[in-house]
Amino acid sequence: MTATGADQEATGSTTRGYWWWERRRSVALDVGLGLLSALECALEGVEFAGDAGLPVPVGVLFGLLAGSVLVLRRRWPIAVVLVAIATTPAGMGFLMGLIGLYTLAASDVPRRITAVLTGMSFAGTFIVTYVRLRQSVAQQDDFGPGDWYVPLISLFMSLGLTAPPVLFGLYIGARRRLMESLRERADSLERELSLLADRAEERAEWARTEERHRIAREMHDVVAHRVSLMVVHAAALQAVAPKDPAKAVRNAALVGDMGRQALTELREMLGVLRAGESVTARPAQVPLASVGQAAAAAAAAATEDGPRLHEVETLVGESRAAGMTVELSVHGEARMYPREVEQTAYRVVQEALTNVHKHAAGAKTWVRLAHRDAEVAMQVENGPSDAATADAGLPSGGNGLVGMRERVLGLGGVFVSGPTDAGGFRVSAVLPAQGETA
Repeated sequence: MTATGADQEATGSTTRGYWWWERRRSVALDVGLGLLSALECALEGVEFAGDAGLPVPVGVLFGLLAGSVLVLRRRWPIAVVLVAIATTPAGMGFLMGLIGLYTLAASDVPRRITAVLTGMSFAGTFIVTYVRLRQSVAQQDDFGPGDWYVPLISLFMSLGLTAPPVLFGLYIGARRRLMESLRERADSLERELSLLADRAEERAEWARTEERHRIAREMHDVVAHRVSLMVVHAAALQAVAPKDPAKAVRNAALVGDMGRQALTELREMLGVLRAGESVTARPAQVPLASVGQAAAAAAAAATEDGPRLHEVETLVGESRAAGMTVELSVHGEARMYPREVEQTAYRVVQEALTNVHKHAAGAKTWVRLAHRDAEVAMQVENGPSDAATADAGLPSGGNGLVGMRERVLGLGGVFVSGPTDAGGFRVSAVLPAQGETA
């Protein structure tokens, strides 16, 4: 009655569209039960025809028609039970009554209808049994039971013909509904797991994209700053080599140091990337937790070796060595901040100085750091470019300000940049000092 599509697929071939049956097994079972019921009613119709004074063929035909109604039990269980109740006075349809009550209780018919029809079947069976049993006892002169015998036996027989099929049908119906509920829940969980897997893949792709952007920003900051200083020193070396060989030697040494520093930082980044590749080389055989732990370890390794805020003074010194006029001022008491805060602050100052080298050669520059209660602020401002200073001719990809803004906003900070009234340029950033340590 309540078989689902999953039941149909699990049981093999079906007969969908063939009347109301869903499986060939159901067709065979109902037809077989209908034949047995028709045969039973036909045999009982012989006695009924004799008692009613009807021709025997009429009784047999009536029994065949009444018993064959059992074939419709899955489609119209109420009709089957009503026919069984109607044929009870004729002394036929016991099998039809049992199967009909079971099917009715196991189906989705409202429980009040099931209770009413069960009560009608019980009352009909009790009345017919009581009348026939009393007639049988009255015909036996040598058998004289008490007045309790006929009602008690009628009650037991009525309960035996109605209670077991109804209770068993209720149990089977509840079990079917429970299985359907569990199956629907399993299907729902499977769909949810599929959605979660898709979302996890989207998050993983987003994380990979963010990591690529982060690495690109790091490489841009390292390469752009170091190479910019190398180009500036190389230009100065070319200018002073004929006039001051000693200064040319110092500039050449600075160029070499900066090149080595740039290579060292690039090797560290590539080392982290290779460590990540070794973790994800065979994803089908590595647990997700191991991948997450290795990725976290690689990220921690990358942040451990990153620059710190106290290295800004060294950064300013490198720009001074390249010929830039830079003033550094620090306000407030310097203290330690989380690694990501210090690295972001350092990269903002570094990229701002690189932009001065690129776009404002010879301009005077001011670097200001302010340590406040819940934040750290930095500002790099340069005046107008010195027209007497030759342009270094450094290319610009337009990614410096974008990268700085992404870094600062990613930590919940504020970033502002733009030209000044004096013809220079100013870069300002404020970062929250979350997770501050002593």
